[in-house]
Amino acid sequence: MELEGRDIQRPSCRSLTMQRNKVHHVYTVGQVAKDLGVAEDLIHDLTLGLDREDGIIWVYGIDDDGVLAFTDDGVEEVRLLIEEYNRAKPSRP
Repeated sequence: MELEGRDIQRPSCRSLTMQRNKVHHVYTVGQVAKDLGVAEDLIHDLTLGLDREDGIIWVYGIDDDGVLAFTDDGVEEVRLLIEEYNRAKPSRP
């Protein structure tokens, strides 16, 4: 088996396409609740079915509990969910 003299084609790094996460900051659920003037519990309830494609992220630290956080798109999604929630809830007399 002779390997010398053979030209082995290697894939170029330029030909590989990688998708990179462009998120460079997130907002905690506490900050979003404060900014939107609602309770954190409401945000937790409204965002139960959201995924990371919707701008939701869980941030984990030293302890086992994660902190709910949102990208800019996630904050906008929460804002829309709150508007929809407010339209759907019955008004008080």
